[in-house]
Amino acid sequence: MKQITPKLLSWASILESSTRDQAVTTASMPFIHPHLALMPDAHLGLGSTVGSVIPTLGAIIPAAVGVDIGCGMIAVRSQYTRDRLPGDRRPLREAIERAIPVNAGAANRKVSRDHTERRLELLTREAEDAGFDPAHVKKDWRLQLGTLGSGNHFIEVTVDEEDRVWLFLHSGSRGVGNKIAQRHIQVARDRCRDRGIDLPHRDLAYLEEGTGAFDAYIAQMRWAQHYALLNREEMMDRVVRQFSEWVDGPVERTEEINCHHNYTEPETHFGERVWLSRKGAINAEAGRPGLIPGSMGTASYVVSGRGNAEALNSAPHGAGRNFSRNAARRRFTRDDLRAAMVGIEYRDTDAFIDEIPAAYKDIDQVMADAADLVEVRHTLRQIVNVKGD
Repeated sequence: MKQITPKLLSWASILESSTRDQAVTTASMPFIHPHLALMPDAHLGLGSTVGSVIPTLGAIIPAAVGVDIGCGMIAVRSQYTRDRLPGDRRPLREAIERAIPVNAGAANRKVSRDHTERRLELLTREAEDAGFDPAHVKKDWRLQLGTLGSGNHFIEVTVDEEDRVWLFLHSGSRGVGNKIAQRHIQVARDRCRDRGIDLPHRDLAYLEEGTGAFDAYIAQMRWAQHYALLNREEMMDRVVRQFSEWVDGPVERTEEINCHHNYTEPETHFGERVWLSRKGAINAEAGRPGLIPGSMGTASYVVSGRGNAEALNSAPHGAGRNFSRNAARRRFTRDDLRAAMVGIEYRDTDAFIDEIPAAYKDIDQVMADAADLVEVRHTLRQIVNVKGD
């Protein structure tokens, strides 16, 4: 750990100067308490750094929660081992791609599964209790439950160090969460402008606790967090079904973990109740199970939190980008991607060049930097990868 300023502690051994400067700026906001914790996977983000843990007193920065509210991971360990799987993995990948809409903006054609309808009924009641209609934010929000999205979101079949099979996926609150975030980021900008508040960056605009704007954001943000969690559960149900049909047998969920890494919640740190925004970080309080994915083609980790107080009981959420998407496309080729994905069943397309492992930080270095934040329980290696364009 390195103390960069009195209000900024960093666990990142790989830290670009632009990322450092952005974190310093966020940490300078007057309501940060006690300090901002920068995770090992830190990289530039909207307004504030992805891979940062931001405790705020009496205020919240919507852009510091992120635009994919509630984005996170879910993993299920099955009773199967690698030697019990069929040899041809392509049918499983294609079945998952048929069962779960992928790509940016993708949606289901209709709601046709009972478990989907039950989750949608719950979310509808919760939205009513929160006093808003999600359809006014995103018309097709119902049809996006159970969809993956694109970018670094993925579905994987993996095996651990004992060759046990885990089903693993990464996604968030889809279009409705993004729309909620963008709406309240703009509200925060407008309120700060109208009050003559001089911000170091417009995406550090904040909402003050005790105001109607703050309460509206918290209510809708919490709803989006739950949407994201249920979206992952919905997709996992579909993945389990496709996997079960592929192996021609039932799946026992011997362990299941579902955790956010873009969210905020009230917590107590260093004697103060704060709003703790984890923008690209997981809760790593002592004994808490968590998931840290690598990039496409690399290892992911099942971890247990160590409860590091200085890190605000937090840990990294993944590898973190080393090259922008455009830079990665200029630097790497489809043949480079193929070389990185040897032995993994995936959709071979130019669309994923910007997701090549070399576009990300070395996940082994990230995990080494996180050694005092989490204990590694399992290391997962991909055998099937599903992504959206």
